[in-house]
Amino acid sequence: MTCFDVEIADKIARITLKRGAELNTMTPDFWRELPEIVRDVDDGAKARVIVIASTGKHFSAGMDLSVFANSRPDPAAERGRARASLRRTVLGLQETFSVLDRARMPVLVAVQGGCIGAGVDMIAACDCRYATEDAFFIIQEINLGMTADVGTFPRLCRLMPQSALRELAYAGRRLPARRAKELGLVSEVFATQAEMLAHVMDVAKDIAAKSPLAVYGSKVMMNYARDHSIADGLDYIATWQAGMFNPETDMLESFNAKNEKRAPVFGDLLAVKKGLE
Repeated sequence: MTCFDVEIADKIARITLKRGAELNTMTPDFWRELPEIVRDVDDGAKARVIVIASTGKHFSAGMDLSVFANSRPDPAAERGRARASLRRTVLGLQETFSVLDRARMPVLVAVQGGCIGAGVDMIAACDCRYATEDAFFIIQEINLGMTADVGTFPRLCRLMPQSALRELAYAGRRLPARRAKELGLVSEVFATQAEMLAHVMDVAKDIAAKSPLAVYGSKVMMNYARDHSIADGLDYIATWQAGMFNPETDMLESFNAKNEKRAPVFGDLLAVKKGLE
């Protein structure tokens, strides 16, 4: 992998942006590699939690200039077809982060330094966000004369108060980590990256010890509730439970483990079969 290191241990998949010297800008390889990694972990049920971390001074400086250059339509192309092609390009970029939102396991992200432009799109698609005291977030697109289009607004509108978000979107100012915590964008702020990563891995271990099916169901339900009415959410959880609720497996193991004063042992999710495999 050009942009990432991947390590899977103790049912936790750790995906690390490794181009710290280049500020972890999101090159064309980034947009190809990230969804491949996440789909491999998710479809193969290779982990119960995904942790995304980074290296260097900044988490990510956002979209690499080479991506902007590659997305320019052919000046000789008919205008309607060129615009339709650009729309497909944007949808493809969005899909890179949507796989995080759709993954069956929670995705935790640890941010140090700058999280800029498409970096904000990325962390907004994760389940839980953590930051160091020196971290900051910028909706950089407005400073470049464009509208953020890879997921910032659809997701942040459900994560942050409208007034604060609109100020960031219109003015292109930095959102410091402490203020991000006050607004609910991040869960915790830490003095150092080492302290942050230790905490995030502890949270990941706690999640990995729970029933993967119950965790998966919880993520599905929260995502569904986010995008639907309360009535729709109540109806959907009733339908989900009618199909997934099985007290003779994970619940029984949980009760037995408690009575026997031991840690419960739950089965992993099944790998997703593709085609005629």
